Amino acid sequence: MTSGHLIFAASIAACLSTPALADPCEGRLPTQAGAEISGIVRYVGDGDSLCVGKTADPDEWIEIRLSDFNAPELYGPGGGAAKAALVRVALHHAAVCITEAGRNGRVVSFDRVIARCRIGHRNVGDLLRAEGIAEGGD
Repeated sequence: MTSGHLIFAASIAACLSTPALADPCEGRLPTQAGAEISGIVRYVGDGDSLCVGKTADPDEWIEIRLSDFNAPELYGPGGGAAKAALVRVALHHAAVCITEAGRNGRVVSFDRVIARCRIGHRNVGDLLRAEGIAEGGD
């Protein structure tokens, strides 16, 4: 093996052994519309996704994609502001979320469940709009 091949092989091995950055939410996702998820907002991933859990154990946290707000992509224009707003209005607050079917008819999208969440008597999407966050993500 040449030194170039060794460097390439070492680079691949390093990439494979480095853990991917991911959200800590590992709870089992409900698969039916109308399921209630309640607990404390434990983590905010971006401007329209958060994790809710009753305990401090990430293995019980459910990752939710908000159904009533479509935030800008995290690393695009406005994405950081959308995440900061969701942190302000939701993180460490009690939330009640009800799962809904998405455009494809499914409740689960990638590794998240689609749901409408309330904090107190207000929908989280309405709280984000009240913060001045414009919708516009994919």
